[in-house]
Amino acid sequence: MRNRILALAAVFALAACGAAEEPGQQQAAGPVKLTVWIMDGSVTQELLKKFETEYEAAHQGVDLDVQIQAWDGIGERVTAALASTDAPDVIEVGNTQVAQYSASGGVSDLSAKVADLKGEDWLPGLAQPGKIDGKQYGIPWYAANRVVVYNKDLFKAAGIAEPPKTRDEWLEVTEKLNKGGNQGIYLTGQTWYALAGFVWDEGGDLAIQEGGKWKGALDTPQALAGMDYYKRLQALGKGPKDADEANPPQHEVFAQGKVGQIIAVPGIAARVLEVDDKLRDKIGFFPIPGKTADKPGTVFTGGSDLIIPAASQRQEQAYEVVKALAGERFQTELAKAMSFVPNRTSLAGVLAGDEGTAAMAVGAANGRATPNTPNWAAVEATSVIKQYMTAVLTGGDPAAEGEKVSESITTTLNSGS
Repeated sequence: MRNRILALAAVFALAACGAAEEPGQQQAAGPVKLTVWIMDGSVTQELLKKFETEYEAAHQGVDLDVQIQAWDGIGERVTAALASTDAPDVIEVGNTQVAQYSASGGVSDLSAKVADLKGEDWLPGLAQPGKIDGKQYGIPWYAANRVVVYNKDLFKAAGIAEPPKTRDEWLEVTEKLNKGGNQGIYLTGQTWYALAGFVWDEGGDLAIQEGGKWKGALDTPQALAGMDYYKRLQALGKGPKDADEANPPQHEVFAQGKVGQIIAVPGIAARVLEVDDKLRDKIGFFPIPGKTADKPGTVFTGGSDLIIPAASQRQEQAYEVVKALAGERFQTELAKAMSFVPNRTSLAGVLAGDEGTAAMAVGAANGRATPNTPNWAAVEATSVIKQYMTAVLTGGDPAAEGEKVSESITTTLNSGS
């Protein structure tokens, strides 16, 4: 899931320009080589080079060796690096991967640095996954989350003057779009991250921790209410009930011009235009609506954190690099260059010039992450949540199906414990 977010967002990248964060304390004299792993697609080469040059100029005697890493096989490479005696000094990791890596004991605890890094201003959806058992291992770097992407022409033809602000209004607007052979929304039956947002809005969760054990929670009244809303919204379109947004690719469906809305990262607009450039001025964006107009809907926050391996022999120097990458100046340039949401809520305004990323930033302020356990990846791999959704949408009893999937999640999350 996280890789899809980055792949779509990277397509939306703009030309880069930037500067490194103001220098902290100068490092001791003598050449110090710091190895930094950055994931492919996270930063443009131009922006990385700019950062590297200016950082080295501000920190005499420091040689930054920035290495770009491919997503394929990254889990195994990071795990091996953390267990080695010659680990990189700074590593970019997916925000939901921090729990998995910190469980190995090979990641430095940066709790004492949170105040210095303005942690009170961090996006919750990035900060929470980086905090394990009360300790901050991952430092939020950037985020990307879904918004509602809509066809402005279809909204106008349906007499809809502005996007909805609440979930009830969203249903009403979507129903109005269902005319003339159009779909009010194209929402597949297995878009589980959208379901997660509705469950969170109702006060529920995908899983909870009780007495040191994890327990699946999709059978709670709150989670069932979230599933009920998903079912009502999904019924206002013709999306398949037994597939996810990649089957068929939803940008191809939207590009046909008969779909009022889809739920996606803003970068999907570029994919739509690859199919039909005539939609260039017809694509709009708004945050996923919440239960009330004063707060957007909760969204799954994908993105990246920065970690420092415990095996790094240059802990303080590595921290200075993290501080610069997570600081206000570089965060501003990264957001503008890559159309990502900065790690701080106070920096949301830097995206105001672009409708899609501005909508994404609004939603990011109410972002959440998946349950903070190393075994959550195994839950996603089994596709049990997708199967649960299809079962309910095709007539299955929600309570019975919710109990079944919750039992499966409980078993997976507690395996090996």
